[in-house]
Amino acid sequence: MEQRALTHWVALRAAPVGLDEAVGFVSHDGAGAISVFVGAVRMENEGREVATLEYSAYAQMAVKEMGRIASELAAELPGTKVAALHRLGLLRVGDIAIVCAASAPHRHEAFIACRALIDRIKSRVPIWKRETGPDGAAWVGWVDARCEDDHAHHDHKH
Repeated sequence: MEQRALTHWVALRAAPVGLDEAVGFVSHDGAGAISVFVGAVRMENEGREVATLEYSAYAQMAVKEMGRIASELAAELPGTKVAALHRLGLLRVGDIAIVCAASAPHRHEAFIACRALIDRIKSRVPIWKRETGPDGAAWVGWVDARCEDDHAHHDHKH
């Protein structure tokens, strides 16, 4: 699922995402700078070993929100062009989960746009990840709503 406009391209897909395709989209004759962020699956998180990450999303809503974010950045930073390609499904350590690219006439705006793009996606887009390691599987950033914050009333393993 994807959304393309003159100023942005956002996509969710099960297939691998590529740096070249994101950079290719944002490249143009007026771009004096291109900034790129690549998010990859790392082997540990918060002291726990990670073997795989599984990304899932409310795809239609996620692409719509990613497009909204990209449009906001185009309005805030005229002359920028952005791409965000996010992978869904099961990923292993070293796999690329997301590529964000931003171009602008100057490096300052390209850096700002790329940083804002990944930060806003992480905070606003309904994409969830589930880590699996030797201790089993756990949703990242999710606490069971039935649980008390201190978990004092029962044994609970995330």
